[in-house]
Amino acid sequence: MDPALWRLPGMKPLHLDDWLIRDEAFAGQMSLRDDLIVNRQSLVHAIRPEAESGARECLDLVLAALASDPGYRIGNGAVRRPDGIEVDLDRDTPLLTLGRLLQADVCVMTSGPAGHVLSGAILCFPASWTLAEKIGRPLTAIHTPVPEYDSDVAGRVQRLFDAIRPERPLWRANAILHHDPTLFHPRREAHPPALRHGASGGRFLRSERQTLRRLPQS
Repeated sequence: MDPALWRLPGMKPLHLDDWLIRDEAFAGQMSLRDDLIVNRQSLVHAIRPEAESGARECLDLVLAALASDPGYRIGNGAVRRPDGIEVDLDRDTPLLTLGRLLQADVCVMTSGPAGHVLSGAILCFPASWTLAEKIGRPLTAIHTPVPEYDSDVAGRVQRLFDAIRPERPLWRANAILHHDPTLFHPRREAHPPALRHGASGGRFLRSERQTLRRLPQS
């Protein structure tokens, strides 16, 4: 692994062409996402008023990026995914639409007096956290249960957020030990760390690719 990725927050520049990816697990993961959005929507979706314009802008950027992926067929009111499922383009609920187009979850952060705040998300595959507990909270509060996220790391992360340019996104990798391979893995902060993070005895290594991109308009 690149040594630059070991020191938290471990960010690296990302070329815009590599912003969105899909792999061989696409069909299975999208089926799970569809089910969660239909049957457990309150657990995987939340948006505050200040995030609505950003969520719509993100949907527009994603559609522009997917236009270069031959697996997607983008029409005026719907998108046919690579697995053959047709998704209505509902711009009134942009995060729900994004959740049915991408394998990746999408979080919208807005800037406030306390730093960047989680103001909206479609979160089908949480790695030991819950959207209900984190929505509306700044980065420092979101990472309270993470021992490594001290004031030094928090300062570096905030500086990165402040410095991101729209044309120059960033990415990082994350790895967590879990006791099972379940992708929908919410855990509340009150749960013991071993249950939340799978710190000991975990049999499955969960790897996440996280990207940060500034929305140029909102």
